[in-house]
Amino acid sequence: MTARPCPCGLPETYEACCGRFHTGAAAPTAERLMRSRYSAFVRQDGAYLLRTWHPRTRPERIDFDPGTRWTGLEILETGAGSAFHATGTVTFRASYRGGSLHERSRFERVGGAWVYVDGEFLD
Repeated sequence: MTARPCPCGLPETYEACCGRFHTGAAAPTAERLMRSRYSAFVRQDGAYLLRTWHPRTRPERIDFDPGTRWTGLEILETGAGSAFHATGTVTFRASYRGGSLHERSRFERVGGAWVYVDGEFLD
């Protein structure tokens, strides 16, 4: 069996890339957390999405649209979000069959780990 490429678009296998975050490793930057959350949407891993959502803005549950087929992620811009920052932003375009989602997401560190706070939809 051949290794699966990571849905986030980086040239690593899923297991070496976002899979390690899904199984417990901490994402080192806001961008890597964003990529791992995109991969979690692709794989419908609601537990990971909730675990990496800021407690202040986290929903009770995540309902996946069974008709949505994610087809690609493009990181357009990052602001701060490195190992040396407490906050960061990632602007991205996530494509799905029939359209795309363009968002600027905000991230913060909680207990040393990056979490998703919220996002602003862009045109």
